[in-house]
Amino acid sequence: MMRKRLLLTPNYVRYSPLIFLIFTLNGLYAQVALRPFPQHCRYTAGTIKPNHHSQQQLDKQVTAFYDQWKHRYIKPGCDKGQFYVWFEKPGKECVSEGQGYGMIITALMAGYDKQAKTVYDGLYNYYKAHPAKTSPYLMAWAQVKNCKNLDRSTATDGDMDIAYSLLLADKQWGSKGNINYLQEGKNAMAAIMHYEINPKTFSVLLSDGSDGDSEDYYDMRSSDFMPSNFKAFEGASKTGKWQKAIDNNYRLFNYLQKTYSPDAGLVPDFIRGINAKARPAQPNYMESKYDSYYNYNACRVPWRIATDYLLYGDKRAKAFVTPINRWIRQTTNGNPDNISAGYTLEGNDINGRYFEALSFIAPFAVSATVDQSNQQWLNKVWDYLVAFKLKDYDYYDNTIKMLDMIIVSGNCWKVE
Repeated sequence: MMRKRLLLTPNYVRYSPLIFLIFTLNGLYAQVALRPFPQHCRYTAGTIKPNHHSQQQLDKQVTAFYDQWKHRYIKPGCDKGQFYVWFEKPGKECVSEGQGYGMIITALMAGYDKQAKTVYDGLYNYYKAHPAKTSPYLMAWAQVKNCKNLDRSTATDGDMDIAYSLLLADKQWGSKGNINYLQEGKNAMAAIMHYEINPKTFSVLLSDGSDGDSEDYYDMRSSDFMPSNFKAFEGASKTGKWQKAIDNNYRLFNYLQKTYSPDAGLVPDFIRGINAKARPAQPNYMESKYDSYYNYNACRVPWRIATDYLLYGDKRAKAFVTPINRWIRQTTNGNPDNISAGYTLEGNDINGRYFEALSFIAPFAVSATVDQSNQQWLNKVWDYLVAFKLKDYDYYDNTIKMLDMIIVSGNCWKVE
């Protein structure tokens, strides 16, 4: 009987192996990393990497830390097929900033990590399951126990890194699978431009809660200026608006640097009055008495700006980080162990902050890569950074270290 039934369906017998093969290959193709780690990218001419280790040694140091980072911080969400980046502090399980970091890291480490696409899609699913009130393409900024939203407002930096990661994912795996990464990235970019970019100054709003009537409408978190992200957004959208944001914010940062930190070249955590006469925020403006200092937000600025020079060769980026490189080498006497966790805009240590913070150390490694004169300093900072144990630091320090190690090792590629 079975033989007779098979004879009645010759096309099934003949073509089912082929169909099975096609589906299998399609599934495998969807997982294949088109830009697998390590990429050994060719950055802008004249930039440097640590040169006291071979490229293979640098790659191995990155992958060794990535294995630790992933094991500690990638956690399953409350629903099947979801992952989030663990915030690691009481009261919150996840913040959109960390979700964006994790999505970028995972997309860049694909190829080495054979599960990267599965992890990335799980991180994406968690982001989509926690939309902001204003848009399904923005993420509610924090989740607490049982994956509940703390509220449904946004944190702009998280949204911008999530959008950027989607452009990376499109180039890494293509957009013909279950998730159209490119379209999702464009949707996120459009929502950011609508809700989180000031349409008058093209400065970056603190969140989607700022509007023309808000007291903070012309205020900004300095670390939200991410020129390499913005250039990728402009390349994908071709609206001209992201170019305005790039140009206006470079002018703003140049003014702040020359006006308030001519020696050290630093910018404050928060900036106020961008529509009139931009100035550092007052103490306790948003987070702490150090809001007018180079503190735990602004510490990311050297990494964000220097990356623009590495990937795009923007001379404004090199001009901005050059005085910072000169100052940090001088103030530490060329010893990374003297890097403090926070500075005044005059370049003085914040009192009592004489401890190691990877979120300050790692970005100085990225900024050092822009010029050959920093080679010895870069080598020292790299070794110093790599030597710290993951168990001794929290999510923020370890995750910034992870991102910056990928960049400094020459494995951060441009979306194009």
